[in-house]
This record gives sequence, C-alpha cells and structure tokens, in this order.
Amino acid sequence: MRPFLRRCGLYDAAREAAVERVLGLIDAEGLELVRVGWCDLHGVVRGKTLTADAVRGALLDGVGMVSTLMLKDIADRTAYPIFEPGGADSLPGFGQGNNFVLLPDPDSFRVLPWVETTGWLRAQPWLTDGSPVVFDTRRILENALARLREKGYRMVCGLEVEFHIYRIEDASAQMDPDDAAWPGEPPRVSMIHPGYHLLGEDWFDLAEPALRIVQRTAQSLGLPLLSLEVELGPSQVEAVFAPTDALTAADNMVLFRSAVKMALRRAGYHATFVCRPPFRNVMSSGWHLHQSLVDIGRGRNVFQRDEPAPDALPTDAHCVLSDLGAHYLAGLLAHARGATVFCTPTANGYGRFRPNELAPQSVLWGRDNRGAMLRVVGESGDPATRIENRVGEPAANPYLYLASQIHAGLDGIERELPAPPGTQSPYASGGAEQLPTSLAEALDALSQDEVLGEGFGAGFIRYFDTIKRQEVSRLDQAEDKEAFYRREFFGRL
Repeated sequence: MRPFLRRCGLYDAAREAAVERVLGLIDAEGLELVRVGWCDLHGVVRGKTLTADAVRGALLDGVGMVSTLMLKDIADRTAYPIFEPGGADSLPGFGQGNNFVLLPDPDSFRVLPWVETTGWLRAQPWLTDGSPVVFDTRRILENALARLREKGYRMVCGLEVEFHIYRIEDASAQMDPDDAAWPGEPPRVSMIHPGYHLLGEDWFDLAEPALRIVQRTAQSLGLPLLSLEVELGPSQVEAVFAPTDALTAADNMVLFRSAVKMALRRAGYHATFVCRPPFRNVMSSGWHLHQSLVDIGRGRNVFQRDEPAPDALPTDAHCVLSDLGAHYLAGLLAHARGATVFCTPTANGYGRFRPNELAPQSVLWGRDNRGAMLRVVGESGDPATRIENRVGEPAANPYLYLASQIHAGLDGIERELPAPPGTQSPYASGGAEQLPTSLAEALDALSQDEVLGEGFGAGFIRYFDTIKRQEVSRLDQAEDKEAFYRREFFGRL
C-alpha cells in the first residue's frame, strides 16, 4: 500500500532518508515515546503521543486528528454548529467531526530535555485525500512567503519575547476535581522577582533558578537564544533570539513557548505568555518582531541604505531605509489597524496599549523610538537595518503575525506607498490614527482591510472572525471579567 506521503506529493528519496534518520535516532537514544505536535489557531501546541514503534507509520501515513480541533475558540469551545444542517458548509474539507491527518516533518525531530526518553515532531494537518487544510496557520505563512519569493525576497526575523514566570505555591484549586470548571482555575503563585528594577543584576540572581531552566531548555532544543533579561514588571522576564528566516523564527516561537511552560511546570513554576496577568501593578508583556527582507540572489538586506537621501531629515524614512524599505514601512502603517488582531489576538492584550509604557497607541513610526508602533533600527550602511513592530503580544500565533507583516509590507512595495515623517513624540495628542482598543474593534478593522482579506483569503478571514467573535461574545456575557481573564488566559496561555 502506498504511503499517505505519496498522496500528498511529499514522498521522495530525501524524505525517505529523513524518515530513516529519525528512526535511527529514536533507536540510538532509547526513546520510548514521541510527541507529535501541531500549532492551532491560537498558537497553542496540540497533538498525540506515540510509542516508538508507531513512529514509522506516523511519518509515512500520518496520525488521525479530529477536525473540530481547528474550530475551537481559546477556551476549547467549538465555534461552529457542525452537527446542524449546513453547519460546516463554509469550511472546505470539514464535516461532522471528521478526521484530518497530522503528518509529522522528520526534519523537526527533537529529543525533549525535561522528560525522560521522549522525542518530539512538528506536524501539519492534511485532508484525507492528500490535499492541504487551507486554514492551517503554518500554511498561511508558507503561502505569504511564497509571494515574497516570487518577488525575489526572503524574510529575516529576530524575536524579543517578554513573559512572566511565577513560582507555584498551591495547585490544589487547579487540580481539585470538585473545583473543575471550563476552563478551570490557575494555580496560586508567588513572584520570582519583585520588579521595578529593570536589568538589575541582583533581581536576575533572584530569578536565575527559573531562567536557568529556560536557558537549558531552549539551547537543548537548538533554539538560537541570545540573552535572558529581567524586565521592569514584577516577575517579568525577556528572552531574545538571533535572527533566522521567517518560517524558522515562527517555528521556534511555537516550540519555545510550549517547551518552557512544560519544563518550568515540572520544576514548580508557572510561565505565562498572556499579555497582562491578572494582578495589580502588573506590567504588560509584548513580543517585538524585528524584520527585514533579503535579496535571494545577492544575499543583501534590501532595507539597507548606503547613504542618506539628499536633504533627508532625521525623521525621513529615506535617511535610514532604502526606497524599498520605506515602501514596506508605509505598507505596515497603511494596514496597521487591520493587522493588529493578528499581532494581538486576545481580548487581554488590548490593555497593553497605554501611554508612556513602551507600548504603542498610534499608527506611527520612529527612528530608534520605543514608544512608536514601528521602530526603525540602523544607520546608513548598516547591514542589520530593520523594522521592529512593537504591536505584538507574546501569545500571538507566530504564523499569522508574520504573514500579516508580509501582506501589508508587500502592498506598500507594490504600490510604492510613501512613508510619512517619523514621530518624535509618540504619545502626544494629535491627528495620528489610533490602534484598535479592543478585540472587537480590531476584528472590525480587519474586515475592512481589502488587502489583508485578499492576502489571507476571504475564507480564512471569515473562519478567523467567527472563532474570535465567540471569544468577544463570551467576554461580553461574563459576569466576572477578572475571573474570565484569570481562567481563560493566565491559566492556559
């Protein structure tokens, strides 16, 4: 019987060799279990755990996955009435709880460092006829990157990820069956450092036991971690990663979040990538995405400008960015409101957009300005010239976040949009367009953005909107908003 791989058009000598290599590693490492993980719409890793003997079959023929996993909101409630007549009509390939096939990528194989004799493989869903599932978010990014390649470019991304780590003091409420709820309570926690001492070495020393776990976990998985830092907020930290190609950066973000949460939990810590944990005096966490484009043929950063444009002022984009880079910047600005929901997809994240907290409020760019939405970094002749988007929250789905940047930036390039002057006062009152202040407003902005609608596809936009509107509706109906944030976000993301 021909393997499912062949039906998908993926079976060749290189893939067969990769499968044998993974099986050899499993045998050499004495692994007993292998987890097959897939990133859902919300950036959360789900999957199945296989015995070592079952891995060959999974690599060739995939693993069954119920399609409703792709229809869940952030609290695991199915957003479509699939068992009613016509309930799945707008969902290509979906039925009444039918199966998809999770197909693992052998090149993603890792040995998990925090658990004994266990490996890990990243997978993507396919329809049983061997065609791709169009709503798979990794495929959404792959399609966006294909648009870039057609133009002769590839995307390079660096990640700065803020998050919070707490010490678990009491998990009884979370684990007591009499208190079980949908979703349940998180554990009771204490802080690993008291905050308000940015980059303080003594505060880092307080947090070092937890951060050492983060460091060892990331490096054991081959992630390009550069630094770990104590952030301003109580129990808040930051991880910084070296730049990679965009798809690798997104894969790394998914794996990093999932891995450090599990590794820290086993050591008695609760890590959360929710933007605003449910405590007084908390500081919001952001995910700052550094991005540039590289000419595939020449290997040159096409955002780099060799000399400032004649008569360019410091606030002119052409003082730092190439003409193409300035057009890309203008595209990000033109579609900032529509793209916000992909950068900040949870209702919790909109509490971050506050003045003078190093988070953006307005659709502005600035040169090395951390209060602006887009921070242009570099100098003339600097091959590391790049644009940093500061809208993102650390819980964002990386594939959708990066895809939104590509579609927005390409529109700026294709239409040769001019970049406005940069700001030197990002929080001053004025006529600048404002970022959305709620998830509902952000969804409305996306629905009005024709360019993003075409880039992501009208079907995906409807699908995404349906699921996220359910989150908005449940928040609106919640009698206790604090409990909603605590249970749905802090305990799960």
